[in-house]
Amino acid sequence: MTAASPVQRKGASVWDALQDVKDPEIPALSVVELGVVRSVDVTTDRVHVELLPTFLGCPALEMMRDAIRERLAGFAPEVHVEISYAEPWTSDRITDDGRRKLRESGFAPPMAGGGVAALPIALVPAAPCPFCGSRRTLLENAFGPTQCRAIHYCTDCRQPFEQFKAV
Repeated sequence: MTAASPVQRKGASVWDALQDVKDPEIPALSVVELGVVRSVDVTTDRVHVELLPTFLGCPALEMMRDAIRERLAGFAPEVHVEISYAEPWTSDRITDDGRRKLRESGFAPPMAGGGVAALPIALVPAAPCPFCGSRRTLLENAFGPTQCRAIHYCTDCRQPFEQFKAV
């Protein structure tokens, strides 16, 4: 078995450091757990991070870019964070840990498989309540405080909650 090179070890450390960079809109989630980090390329003197926007015009994108640059500044003289449109971000990129943390923070995670964003609102399946687990929930408003969230209400525990939209 071959030992990891210094650049490989640095790459692993960069991924670990990115776990410290939180989504400004949902601070319980890191950019890695949210699935917006598409790739990381590390050399001895440069770190390049490719970032996927969750939605076009996402207001948190610049804050994420700045936070990544700041967090990775000690890894190389040059840290470049590229906003990439090479592929669309989908809610399927959210990690299992990210989905768990969403629930623990009072958000209903998006359903796996995405695609419900294209359905008429009346056909969107009920979001499970992150507080009590009930599916007896109502979509109160498809337009939450940000483009990526909708507002729901649980008829069992009577709690309002937000759901991260599936895309």
